[in-house]
Amino acid sequence: METIDPNARVADLIGLLYVLMNTFRGRTDLYQLEKELEVDLDDLMPIVYSASALGMITVGEGDIIITDLGMEFISSGIRKRKDILRERLPRIEPFHTALNLKRFSVEELMEKLQEEGVSKFNSPSGKHDLEVILNEWGVYSGLLRRSEDIYELA
Repeated sequence: METIDPNARVADLIGLLYVLMNTFRGRTDLYQLEKELEVDLDDLMPIVYSASALGMITVGEGDIIITDLGMEFISSGIRKRKDILRERLPRIEPFHTALNLKRFSVEELMEKLQEEGVSKFNSPSGKHDLEVILNEWGVYSGLLRRSEDIYELA
């Protein structure tokens, strides 16, 4: 199952989709996008992978193409954007596993992800990365609520 990259942020997604639509009319070569955004490919790829996992872009043969969902997302207001994320996030990790737990700490989610074979967070910064993703994507979208150190379905 695909995973939100720890280095991808919602603001990065908005920026990526905005540039794709308004500068490149929905399709461009990955290296042209890298040049336009003035970032290294290593810095660009986390949001590209995450946007692809969310179904907002497709990537193939060096081209990056915005999908209908990506166009809807970028042309929507903040409420609709949150609704779209709330609908898409359960399809990818760590949210798929988080939703099965319903109420959890970061440590409990990390343990369950390891049991499920999700190794993206098996690093010295894994706990921090997971917490950032839960807040940046899950709490922002309204999918999750956080109280103290416990997350639960909103």
